[in-house]
Amino acid sequence: MEQLKSRIEAVLFVTAKVLQVDEIAKILEEDPEKIEEALLELIMDYASREGALEIDDENGYILQVKQEHLDIVEKLCPVELKPPVLKTLTVIALKEPIRQSLLKDLRGSNAYEHVQELLEKGLISRHKDKNGRSYNIKTTPKFAEYFKLKGDIRALVKTLNIDGGVKDNPEDYKENNGESNEEPI
Repeated sequence: MEQLKSRIEAVLFVTAKVLQVDEIAKILEEDPEKIEEALLELIMDYASREGALEIDDENGYILQVKQEHLDIVEKLCPVELKPPVLKTLTVIALKEPIRQSLLKDLRGSNAYEHVQELLEKGLISRHKDKNGRSYNIKTTPKFAEYFKLKGDIRALVKTLNIDGGVKDNPEDYKENNGESNEEPI
């Protein structure tokens, strides 16, 4: 049983998504009843050690960080970014270094909130420009690491064929009530 629990643990760790008993049984080529029995023991093992991980069984089975430790995970690996924040980050990455005032013109007044969130997640850095009136913003090494980028961001743009999607005219990006007239990417 211990070996089966270890194998199930490996499956849950590697897949990092919710799995049903039948899916685990198929992957491990085991009887679903044995899988279910081993899963219950594994859940109890995790609960008894009082560690940072748990197996959630609400809609299937997934190995995850306990709720009380999510703040640590958030600092180390930003969770998903909301689409408007991701679009702002995309503009920053494609035009870096970019003045915050230009970013505001391109993405609207919500860009200030987006910049704050991206700063907190460590995906961008911001420094006062020479005049001291605005900030220059650029991506950080954590951005490249998070998105698994190597080399020049422009090469990525060309690869993804989004070269023509970023315009230099701020009017094309103006947001009305938080919504863009035209999507920049």
